[in-house]
Amino acid sequence: YIHWPFCLSKCPYCDFNSHVSDGAVDEKHWRRGLLAEMAHFAAETPEKQLETMFFGGGTPSTMAAATTAALISAAKGFWTCSEDLEVTLEANPTSVEAGKLVDFAGAGVTRLSLGVQSFSDKSLKFLGREHSASDAMRAISLAAETFERFSFDLIYGLPGQSAADWKSELNQALALAGGHLSLYQLSIEEGTPFFRDGVAEADSDTGADLYELIHERVALNGFNAYEISNYARTGQECRHNMAIWQGGDYVGIGPGAHGRLSNDAATDALYQVHDPGRWLQRVEKDAHATAKRHTLSAASRAEELLLTGLRLNRGIDAARLPDVRGIIAEDALRHLIEADFLICDDNGLRTTHKGRLCLNAVLAELLG
Repeated sequence: YIHWPFCLSKCPYCDFNSHVSDGAVDEKHWRRGLLAEMAHFAAETPEKQLETMFFGGGTPSTMAAATTAALISAAKGFWTCSEDLEVTLEANPTSVEAGKLVDFAGAGVTRLSLGVQSFSDKSLKFLGREHSASDAMRAISLAAETFERFSFDLIYGLPGQSAADWKSELNQALALAGGHLSLYQLSIEEGTPFFRDGVAEADSDTGADLYELIHERVALNGFNAYEISNYARTGQECRHNMAIWQGGDYVGIGPGAHGRLSNDAATDALYQVHDPGRWLQRVEKDAHATAKRHTLSAASRAEELLLTGLRLNRGIDAARLPDVRGIIAEDALRHLIEADFLICDDNGLRTTHKGRLCLNAVLAELLG
């Protein structure tokens, strides 16, 4: 995972490590820093095979395609790569141009993820987005022309949004979609402008109704609900995110990036320096900017696997289930199975559709 922290503007709902630069970004400086940190982790993991890369942010599409190309090329040199290496780059419609998308594809990006968020100009304004609905549709069209695999995000559960409003927007999304959609309910995170302004999340009943509508519409259009907020046609799932949700190892590069590196005995959690300026200074000094690294206890690792694994439709596979069972309240597990919230069988542990509607409550009960 490579984190590019810069955005053209900060959205009022966003709690990611993203920043509006005071001036022009010194891209050559940042390129050197990201390459240096990648080299540091490559030296630690020479035996690993690289399966996926993900450029997140921030807004990675504001970086020059030459920077993307340099990072992809370096990664291919550092690690043995999968023959079907998946390279995803997040983009916003405001920073998408036909020529630039062609350059990203030429740099080695194989999958584009567009931050559309809404097809309503009114909603886009409320969400603090700088693009219009027509900009979003143009960006989707350009993505479809340039990449075999692309996705886009939408946010639902906005104040005053009716089921009819969301159904109309969802139908439009399905008509424009390629093989993947990400559909997130608006959540109000502490520290964001929306939190300070008292913007309210949709109540649980409304959220459940809108989620049920998604489940109905996507199934009719050939999409599988493979994760709590992600939908794909067969074979179009985001392999990068799937690997992380299933507990795979990954290196996090850039300010605020997280990583997980395992050996036969345990898994280390890594956290890079959060502040972009301090991250860059630290990389220049030490060739990496790891702020914290510690070995996860068996219980902490099992909790991570539970929290991420139950987000997936396939759940936690049987091989990992014994580790997870050690932290689960068995009485709670039996109750949730009997009440049709969970299924536990030879394939592992997973939620039912009923369980996915109230996943946070299911997890809270399991963890006692």
